[in-house]
Amino acid sequence: MTQDARFEEGGEAPLNLGALDPDDLQVLSSLVQDAVFPAGEMAWRPHERRFALLLNRFRWEDPGRDRHGAERVQTVLAVDNVLKVASQGIDRRDGDTILSLLSIDFEPGEDGSGHVHLTLAGDGAIRLTVEALEVTLKDVTRPYRAPSGRVPDHGG
Repeated sequence: MTQDARFEEGGEAPLNLGALDPDDLQVLSSLVQDAVFPAGEMAWRPHERRFALLLNRFRWEDPGRDRHGAERVQTVLAVDNVLKVASQGIDRRDGDTILSLLSIDFEPGEDGSGHVHLTLAGDGAIRLTVEALEVTLKDVTRPYRAPSGRVPDHGG
């Protein structure tokens, strides 16, 4: 029987990060690259002005990958101050469709407002109109071995 690695074994802690400017958002974007999630794990709460995803994030920051193999962790990516959500290339009626997040970018508007763009594999995209940039990333489970056992590869 194999066991998943634990944060305690590596002296590591779950991530709990925030982004309030485009530079911070680039850090979060690099950490969620290649995260996968079922389309049904997207939630927009208009009255709370919050959009959230429950991601299965590849642990790019993991220094012990050579020791214990590739790992993922469930993570909540939340965007606050959301006024509007638009998407393309996503069949929201099929909540079991697995989507892959490639990057997060911010397109500034006036007075701190703008658009948060979530780029998905396969030409999918989500655009969030925000009053102000406020994004959080929080690991909510212990790491687990990546089902593929491999590091995502973007080479041809």
